[in-house]
Amino acid sequence: MATPSQAHSSHVEKANAYQFTCRLNRLNSRLCSRRLSCYPAPDMNELERITINPNQCGGRPCIRGMRIRVKDVLDMLAGGASQEEILADFPDLQPEDIRACIAYAARYLDHTVLVTA
Repeated sequence: MATPSQAHSSHVEKANAYQFTCRLNRLNSRLCSRRLSCYPAPDMNELERITINPNQCGGRPCIRGMRIRVKDVLDMLAGGASQEEILADFPDLQPEDIRACIAYAARYLDHTVLVTA
C-alpha cells in the first residue's frame, strides 16, 4: 500500500503530465492572426515533431521522442552554429526538426502580457 506522500507524488506526476499535454495542445492549435505575410506559417507537421514526455528529459520539449531537447538546438543556434553543424552533431536530426524548434520557441513566447497599474 502506498504511503500518503507516495500517493500525493503520483497524483502530482499525473497532474504535471496532463498540464504538459494541455500546454503542447494549446501551442499546437493556436494560430496567430498577426503573422507577417512574407513568412509562411509553420506547418502543423513541423510542430508535431516536438514532443513532451514527463518521463523523458524532465518533461522538457524534445524532438520526435528522442532525447534531443529543443533547448539544446536553440542554444546551438544562439551560439552561432549553422544548420549543417547541428545536423553533423546530431545525425538523427533532419532540417525540419531545426525549423520545428524555432517554430516551437516562437509559439511558446507569443503570449499576451497583462500589465496592471
